[in-house]
Amino acid sequence: MKKTAIISIVTAMMLLFVGCNDKLDVQQMYEFTVTTMPVQTTIKSGETVEIRCQLNRFGRYQGAKYYINVFQLEGKGLLQNEKGNTFVSNDSYELDSEVFRLYYTSLCLVQQVIDITIYDNFNQEFKLSFSFTNESGTVRRIQNSTN
Repeated sequence: MKKTAIISIVTAMMLLFVGCNDKLDVQQMYEFTVTTMPVQTTIKSGETVEIRCQLNRFGRYQGAKYYINVFQLEGKGLLQNEKGNTFVSNDSYELDSEVFRLYYTSLCLVQQVIDITIYDNFNQEFKLSFSFTNESGTVRRIQNSTN
């Protein structure tokens, strides 16, 4: 009996020294993807194409923020959001919704390629690329000349 009491006291003291960690392990970074509805690939100069997007988050953290960055690789066009705000190439804009629409307007008669990067405040990113061909079926390329 005395032996059992000593074992109980030693066990209780060990538990006091081990203690619990009162810090919560909160996961902040969750993977995500962006899906789009099918997008037309032919376009006339002056025509606008709608790109419907949805941010798919695989977890929720209240402090997570998402941004969009656009880069025009070929051609010339204008990308706007559903509020009519124009995205300037290589500038970043915060997304305010997980479901959003983008509108691309062609401003030329050549092939157009835009890259869209969606990223979060933890530097995770998801890339989309869209290519539009002149609707006439021909792609005119502008030749650069050096003098």
